[in-house]
Amino acid sequence: MTDPPTLRERKKRATREALQAAALRLALERGPDNVRVEEIAQAAGVSTRTYNNYFPSREQAIVAGVAADRAAGVAAAVLARPAGVGLADAVVDAVVGLYADPGDQPPAALLMIAASPTLRACYVEAVTTFEEPLAGAVTTRCPGVGPLAARVLAAAVGAAARVALRQWLHGTGEVPSMAGFVVPPAPLPDFVRAALLPLAPALDAAAAP
Repeated sequence: MTDPPTLRERKKRATREALQAAALRLALERGPDNVRVEEIAQAAGVSTRTYNNYFPSREQAIVAGVAADRAAGVAAAVLARPAGVGLADAVVDAVVGLYADPGDQPPAALLMIAASPTLRACYVEAVTTFEEPLAGAVTTRCPGVGPLAARVLAAAVGAAARVALRQWLHGTGEVPSMAGFVVPPAPLPDFVRAALLPLAPALDAAAAP
């Protein structure tokens, strides 16, 4: 059992969440190119210096507002599956669910990311945030899987998800557009599942007694 977060940790998390929310709200209102770091910091009630302690760019703050706190959800979903469910099914379903459920985010948020090359790049790299929690969930669910193997498997899952995201965000072939936004050719969860399925044998083999 992990220790509860300290007051300092709770304050840092609250500050990060405030910055993420402010960045996303301003980007949706004005467009991402019309938002300055100083404005995000002011909207969150902190200094620009404090902002720079959390995010190196406005794009990363905007993307974090879309992908915030989803990493822990992947690990929780893996651990919540019944014991009889194989590791591959548990992991694939958990990661696909990350992109199937938009949570509380407005639909325009993902369209905004799809329309901006810089935001697309940041969003793809944000996939790495779930790798460490996922590795921990794998070792918890399957004690026979060592920490190194779990990290390798989680990294492979993250790499596959990044490939799927890149393909989905950039589109394939002739991609129609609407009101200046890129319209992806197929649902994102379908891309993610297709990219992860080749890893299923490795996941199940690692979990085998």
